[in-house]
Amino acid sequence: MSHLRIRPKDKSGRVTHVTPESAGWTHVGFDLHRLKPGETVSAKTGDREACLVFVTGKGIATAGGADLGELGQRMSPFEGKPWSVYVPQGSNWSVTATTDLELAVCTAPGLNGGLPVRLIRPDDLGQEIRGKGSNTRHVTNILPENEPADSLLVVEVITPAGNTSSYPPHKHDQDDLPRESYLEETYYHRFNPPQGFGFQRVYTDDRSLDEAMAIEDGDVVLVPKGYHPCATCHGYDLYYLNVMAGPKRTWKFHNAAEHEWLLKS
Repeated sequence: MSHLRIRPKDKSGRVTHVTPESAGWTHVGFDLHRLKPGETVSAKTGDREACLVFVTGKGIATAGGADLGELGQRMSPFEGKPWSVYVPQGSNWSVTATTDLELAVCTAPGLNGGLPVRLIRPDDLGQEIRGKGSNTRHVTNILPENEPADSLLVVEVITPAGNTSSYPPHKHDQDDLPRESYLEETYYHRFNPPQGFGFQRVYTDDRSLDEAMAIEDGDVVLVPKGYHPCATCHGYDLYYLNVMAGPKRTWKFHNAAEHEWLLKS
């Protein structure tokens, strides 16, 4: 199995744990918790900031000493927009599940500090449709660059069955602004129905990195550099949660030259 594909370790508790050290990079961390009603997860952000995404289910949240109440509403990532919480560096947070709960914890370095805890409601989130035909996908911006944070960029994408996504292939692995920004990235994948599967390729122009992976429900794919398109098979919609971070908080990407003609067709 590719070292870029992270399978969930268990069915409950912290099932996925990606740190900058385990990924071999500098910025992005990603944890996925699956909790039963009454179970609690908590942490200190330290010198990192966090975005808590209620992927499915509900829970009572506190952050930075504030009681945020019961958050979450959807029971499937394919139904509506998520609730999320931004937690700055130097803060404590906790979530106690009131239903079966799938909680994503997205982290990156805190650079400036001073930002407040922020509740990100579904009604706060912008959505857009990208692509056309068999390259159509539906994007929900949870923590885009025009909203306050130090490092994190967080977005959800739903790709209809049989479609491609993150396509035509693009990359963001050079600190070469304004043309391209350096951003590490994780993909957390879910399928509907859950027995579905798809494919993701991570590769560079010189093919020094060239990994093609079958992806299944619950997988996380690491994108340290290179292009990273994915596709889902007929009959199975694909959801993924992207976490990106780098030295500068902006998403500027470079399209693969040989496939850029697709944008003009």
